[in-house]
Amino acid sequence: MFDLARWEPFDGLINNFFEDTWRRPQHATVAVWYPPVDILESKDSYLIRAELPGMKKGDFNLELDEGTLTLSGERKAEEPAEGVEYHRSERLAGKFTRSFHLPQTVAQDGIKATYRDGILEVYVPKAEEAKPKKIAVSVN
Repeated sequence: MFDLARWEPFDGLINNFFEDTWRRPQHATVAVWYPPVDILESKDSYLIRAELPGMKKGDFNLELDEGTLTLSGERKAEEPAEGVEYHRSERLAGKFTRSFHLPQTVAQDGIKATYRDGILEVYVPKAEEAKPKKIAVSVN
């Protein structure tokens, strides 16, 4: 024998939506995180672009050691002002490290970095011997 029950397609949907939307986190979100990075290549150079939103220049370090470029730092968790509480906290905070093994064909002395609007850009020029060369063809 079958039990018949009335099907309510939206039963609980509204309550679940608001429960999820306004749920209070138990702790601030602190973890090891990895800033997203883009790596681009042109005929003359590489460009490493890292997202570091809300950070100041002193919050991260960029080092080159034996052909490995390392970006490390820490984003601190923000404490809400007195009388204010989080309803949702999704931004990660904590320490991070990203390492990039550079090809031997880069000009390490020419590496430059800029930081603006939460984006770190590291310009890594290729060494002259790594750049494409046009070969002249002579006609005999």
